Amino acid sequence: MVRNGFSFPEFLPSIGTRATWDLARIVHRGTPGGYLSCDIKRSMLLVRSPWRNVKMVRVLCVSCGSERKQFEHVCSNCGSVFEIKPDWKYRGTYREDFPYVRNWVSLGEAETPLVDHGKMLLKLDYFQPTFSYKDRGSRVLVSRAADVLNKGQDINEDSSGNAGASVSAYGKAAGFKVHIFASEGAIESKLKQIRAYGASVTQVRGSRENVTEAAIKAPGTYMGHSYIPEFRDGIRSLAYELFRQTGGKIPDVIYVPLSAGTLLLGVHSGFTNLLDSGEITQMPSIVGVQPQGVDPICAQIKGAAYDPNNGITSIADALVTKKPVLRKLVVSALSGSGTCVPVTDAEIMESWKDLSTSGYLVEHSSAAALAGYRKLRRGERPAIILTGNGLKSI
Repeated sequence: MVRNGFSFPEFLPSIGTRATWDLARIVHRGTPGGYLSCDIKRSMLLVRSPWRNVKMVRVLCVSCGSERKQFEHVCSNCGSVFEIKPDWKYRGTYREDFPYVRNWVSLGEAETPLVDHGKMLLKLDYFQPTFSYKDRGSRVLVSRAADVLNKGQDINEDSSGNAGASVSAYGKAAGFKVHIFASEGAIESKLKQIRAYGASVTQVRGSRENVTEAAIKAPGTYMGHSYIPEFRDGIRSLAYELFRQTGGKIPDVIYVPLSAGTLLLGVHSGFTNLLDSGEITQMPSIVGVQPQGVDPICAQIKGAAYDPNNGITSIADALVTKKPVLRKLVVSALSGSGTCVPVTDAEIMESWKDLSTSGYLVEHSSAAALAGYRKLRRGERPAIILTGNGLKSI
């Protein structure tokens, strides 16, 4: 049995080199993410496979352990999401640290600056091709899709902001037809960015869940960044960069804006991989920061009541996720030395102004991370992850 898309048949019938490669391409594209049974009884030809360095990675349900069969977003057995747990050591290059990707899509990414800012470090992760950290996840997600889908296919994403722009840019670069589903109240400047990359935008009336449902039901392959695990796995690279940029002396506490949980989970996975690889001796404490009143994860950690229908919103629009599908995973990741802290819009605005007048124009959602540090005051020299460029919503 061959896990098609993650590995490749090393033996194929002796039907000639050109025909063999043609058959290989058909096999690879024919059953994306599925299984192929090979029963070859004729003489064999050993083929030097281009997939020989691509690692087979099992994508498993977080609840029942069932293996993902194709590119589905939830487990057909229990409805839970899937996850990727790296069982290989950190190497320091994209190809080795994400060994399940073959066809890399790139828009000229580079390591983002880590700035000494007094008693803290600022990770300017908005220095990305589409001006947000989401490009880390989109690069891996879309590159993996390019392995298993044909060019010209339709891919769908539900996001009215940074993820929508990021998936649009990488998706179009990979040759896909990209369709973004957004809420009716989406910020127009962010929708303009999405359209600029050539994606179609469909605005959906109703709740955030209605937007997701529309994207899932639309023709094509659903690539929701909150669901498909390759997206959050791509964010492991942020932890690796912090490790390299600090010479292995990682900050004791890391503050991240917290919404759906992809950023926090990706960073946590990266540091876990570094720990398992023997590169670090202990995990940093990760602090998730949510807007007060739109803080379901903080509420659960603190054992407080939370009403997702409370009607509260926030100036940090990118952090307004009232029913995060990854909540259980995030709570589990924070159960060790991490925690979650809610901040008010006034605290977010104060931090945003201070960052702006220091030369760092970020989204209000990014400034929430600094507000969280100022409120908690944990860490000798913490890292503050700034995730989105302020020009997106100014």
